[in-house]
Amino acid sequence: MSAGDHEAATGGPRAKRRPTQADVARRAGVSQAMVSYVLNDNANIAVPEATRQRILDSMRDLGYVPNRTARSLRTQITQIIACVVPDITNPFHTSFVKGLQAVAESHGYDVAFYNTDRLEAKEHKILNLVLEGRADGLVITPLHLKAHDFEPILKAGIPVVVQGPNTMPTELASMPLDSLQIDDVAAAHEAVSLLASIGHTRIGMLAGQQNTPPQQQRERGYREALDAHGIQHDPAIVLGGEFREEDAHQAMRKLLSLPDPPTAVFAASDLMAIGAIAAVHNAGLAVPDDVAVVGFDDIPVACHVHPPLTTISQFEENIGRRAAEMLFERLSADEPMNGRLEVLPFKLIVRESAGLSC
Repeated sequence: MSAGDHEAATGGPRAKRRPTQADVARRAGVSQAMVSYVLNDNANIAVPEATRQRILDSMRDLGYVPNRTARSLRTQITQIIACVVPDITNPFHTSFVKGLQAVAESHGYDVAFYNTDRLEAKEHKILNLVLEGRADGLVITPLHLKAHDFEPILKAGIPVVVQGPNTMPTELASMPLDSLQIDDVAAAHEAVSLLASIGHTRIGMLAGQQNTPPQQQRERGYREALDAHGIQHDPAIVLGGEFREEDAHQAMRKLLSLPDPPTAVFAASDLMAIGAIAAVHNAGLAVPDDVAVVGFDDIPVACHVHPPLTTISQFEENIGRRAAEMLFERLSADEPMNGRLEVLPFKLIVRESAGLSC
């Protein structure tokens, strides 16, 4: 059968065989073990520089690429970190991932990204994937997981860093697990206090997805700020929804339709704040003249919306970097480490949407 007949019979050309370590060894005139020493950069084995270069040249000539899957089966090391976020379309998480990836690559690791769409079932599914050996470590921003959900992974020796506000700091601190966050309560308190300090007494909130740590912590800060300024809390002007523009747009329309609508709104994310601003404009009103708006996250577009958004900066890229650093500190530790909780700084960024100039 000719090559053309074979392709016709099989539906396409036969896949070219990938070169192996044995092929590299034959071409370089060395043992396969010597090729392995060079590939693994084994410091305990002295390989003459001329031999090393001959092996590297043979790899290049043959187009040899090490098989990471086979290596991970042999060494039980994948050189992959799993990073789990609730919404990869949220620019906050994009910047967070950028910082994390930079540190991972500096350690020779790749990052596998998982998006949960804010769903509890997907959070549990990814925990199982990591437990199956798909990654050497886990950085996760959970919305639904509890402390005990991490126990199987930790018992397997897989390090975990939990990022973001959580309602289980005491439980996490008692486990060999790291937690990284800003003080969301204090940040929300500062944002709402700004609105109160310029005379607003009817301050609403777009609180985000109910029963999630960001909603709980930021709403707590909102309530405490109202109390601190002697402002009565009105549940009618606190609305939930997802941390997205469209949900906030609808919620803001409801607030504006009230007999006594708020004159200022604190949104639990910048995406929600942007949706709120759009709803105010669509109602023929102005920000901040009719309704002042403050957000949370300081995503890149926050300074480009009209008017520019007053918001809380979490320095998300730095958070991603520190999360990765904490994970690699655990991966390289010779002795077991107790759980660590790090609270990173935030900053209130004042722009025109609150009724104040920079």
